[in-house]
Amino acid sequence: MNSKIQLSKEEIRKNKPTRDEYLSKPKIPLVLVLDNVTNSYNIGAFIRLADAFAIEKIIVCGELTISDKKLKKASRNEAKWVCIEYSDCTTSSLQTLLDKGYSVYSVELCHESVNYSDVTYPSPCALVLGNERKGVSEAALQLSHQQIHIPMFGMGNSLNVSTAGAIVLAECANQIR
Repeated sequence: MNSKIQLSKEEIRKNKPTRDEYLSKPKIPLVLVLDNVTNSYNIGAFIRLADAFAIEKIIVCGELTISDKKLKKASRNEAKWVCIEYSDCTTSSLQTLLDKGYSVYSVELCHESVNYSDVTYPSPCALVLGNERKGVSEAALQLSHQQIHIPMFGMGNSLNVSTAGAIVLAECANQIR
């Protein structure tokens, strides 16, 4: 009997595809749209999440002020496994997705937002997450099919954007998968 509880790297890799197999493997039809998210660590965390859930791609929208060093450290070089697009304009990126038949959900507490866990996410789907201080822009909210939020039971009003993204992404990806 193996006395170690934790799996070794070799044991973990045993059930993984090869690098070439992974790159050609279809991803789930789910896109993360980052609406003016500016923190390199948050973008790096989203890259790791995109890889973990094998989603189609990330679209990073807005003015890029990303430190390559910080991004690589935060994403742990998983960017090579994730399709990343850059866009100057969130609304044009969302309109392109809408034209391709994607349903768009913005993660933002709004007058009409609903609990993220009460939603049945269709395929294909896009999740919009907003700027660390300002949230999702009004223009992006207007293009969304629905605004969704994570209920907060403590004294705080919000979570870090990559933490909120992880929670919602896990639910959405598992439903689509």
